[in-house]
Amino acid sequence: MSSPFPTPQDPARNAEHPLARAFASFTEAAGSLERTYGQLQGQVAHLRQELEGTNRDLATSLEENHRIRERLRRILEGLPCGVLVIEAGARISTLNPEAARLLGGSFESADALPAALSAALDLARQTGEEPELPLALPLVVPHSLPQSGLDLSSPTQASLDQSASNQAKPVWVAIRHAWLEQSEARATSVFILRDVSEAKKLEQDREHLRRQQALVEMSALLAHEIRNPLGSLELFAGLLAEANLEAESHSWIEHVQAGLRTLSATVNNVLHLHNTPQPELAPTDAGQLLYWAYNFLLPLAKQARVEMQIINGLNGVTIHADRHRLEQVLLNLALNAFRFMPGGGWLSIRGADCASAGSEDEDEGVEIVVRDTGPGIVPTDLPRIFEAGFSTRDGSSGLGLAVCHRILEQHRGSIAVESRPGCGATFRLRLPRNRTTGAKHSSEHIVEPAVESGAQL
Repeated sequence: MSSPFPTPQDPARNAEHPLARAFASFTEAAGSLERTYGQLQGQVAHLRQELEGTNRDLATSLEENHRIRERLRRILEGLPCGVLVIEAGARISTLNPEAARLLGGSFESADALPAALSAALDLARQTGEEPELPLALPLVVPHSLPQSGLDLSSPTQASLDQSASNQAKPVWVAIRHAWLEQSEARATSVFILRDVSEAKKLEQDREHLRRQQALVEMSALLAHEIRNPLGSLELFAGLLAEANLEAESHSWIEHVQAGLRTLSATVNNVLHLHNTPQPELAPTDAGQLLYWAYNFLLPLAKQARVEMQIINGLNGVTIHADRHRLEQVLLNLALNAFRFMPGGGWLSIRGADCASAGSEDEDEGVEIVVRDTGPGIVPTDLPRIFEAGFSTRDGSSGLGLAVCHRILEQHRGSIAVESRPGCGATFRLRLPRNRTTGAKHSSEHIVEPAVESGAQL
């Protein structure tokens, strides 16, 4: 009799079977891993979104930072003052073009700066004051600085060219200091450099003008004090000249008269230039004015060994003028000619009525021409000869021709000069006259004295 075998059982259907329990645990772990992976994918997607947003913000921040740095660079380059930044260890980290121009070039280290400039920087840092000093530095070839950080130390070629053109004249610079960082380890100073050359020049000009004004007032005061006794000396010299004296004494008196008249002309020039009230216009006989000029200038011409010729075409012509000031004009022109003909020469004074020379306008005025045989005037000096203080002769005040110009302007007339080197000079004076007082004429009176040793034209 055979015994029956037990029927095999399915482990999957038996929950208590170890294998079934292992499969269940694996299934649960796989589900947990799947759920965790899903959560991880969600978190990665969220982090990726956050990272993309952060990257966009970072790119925007970098772009904004670059834009701000570029704006700061342009601002520093365009500033009218120099900016110099010195960090710990004396390294120059910032040097804008204006600072490079003022310093004469670019520098990497403060140790390379000139000693006077370094001392001024230290003074500004220690005291907080704003020292000023002149800089006349040679042009320095710029060095390349590290590209890290804000680097503005390389000046443009235009600024270097301008620095090269300015190195011949000193540049006055004012220096002001401020701390960017004051810690001992990372002390950083910023220096503001201002070009105060124009202010210095204005200050010097004001001081020069103040001194010049003081000299003007003093010279005018002295001229007033001298003129009164000088007039008395001229009167007494004239009386002596008319006295019955020996020929040698007359010669001495003529020399005294010439010296007094020259001195009187100088005094009157000072007064006319620095104190010029309106002229006292009155009917004046122009012909008599030329005769006076001949008689008055004759002693001076003899002393200078100059021949004089008066061609008086103004007999009977009356002009509305201040005779004393016109006398000063003729005296100045003659003295100027005498001084430039020390070895003798020839001087001609010619008067002509412009209305009688073919013009239908009777009120055109009169013309007085003063011509000499001196050395002439170089073309470069012609535009300046009527400027006060301009002279090509040592020891001359340069006032005579300036006074002539001013007096002619006061009479609403004009004075012009024609000259070439070696051909003498010709001065043309034009003066208006009233139609009612002017009288035509048709004759000229020539006065031509025989003065020994005079050069012929």
